[in-house]
Amino acid sequence: MSTITIIGTGNMAATIGALAVAGGNTVEVMGRDQAKAESLAQALGGGATTGRWGAAPAGDIVILALLYQGVLPVVTELGDALAGKALVDISNTFNATFDGLATETSIAQEAAKIAPPGTHVIKAFNTIFRGVLEKGRPTVFLAGDDPRSKAAVATFIESLGLRPLDVGALPMAHWLEGMGLITMGLAANGVGHWDFALGVNEFNG
Repeated sequence: MSTITIIGTGNMAATIGALAVAGGNTVEVMGRDQAKAESLAQALGGGATTGRWGAAPAGDIVILALLYQGVLPVVTELGDALAGKALVDISNTFNATFDGLATETSIAQEAAKIAPPGTHVIKAFNTIFRGVLEKGRPTVFLAGDDPRSKAAVATFIESLGLRPLDVGALPMAHWLEGMGLITMGLAANGVGHWDFALGVNEFNG
């Protein structure tokens, strides 16, 4: 099983944390609001602990459960404390009207530019609505440049009872954010609700 640190105390942090604990992983929660971090760790149970903001995360895998606007400030602030970690960005760079992306590249690529040497950024979980993650078994698409880090994150995803699918190198994170945008369009139009996820059906013969 994996040792993970979740940075953030919102809904996605709680959902991923609950799945991680249920999957037998060691979980640490970190947040600027220490009281919220401690409350989430207590709610998760399973021996989940609370890290001190600014200290080196205990997890080999660090999940940035943040809105995209918060990703770069946190990577900058934590700096060398992230060295050697697999850093998982789950955010989407949606614009204010949810009909386009606010950046020309992915926020994962921008995080990789400022992360300390030896940090490997992985994009994952961004195409999945929280409610589906809570009660379903969706496919988790991931992108990144370091094969070893991607394999570690894939093993963690499997521990949650989910199917990881590697879409390629980190530049593919931009297109994963585009997939996140497509899910928003489908929810508002063709599907008409939030209880679905994008996946892959394989056809043989």
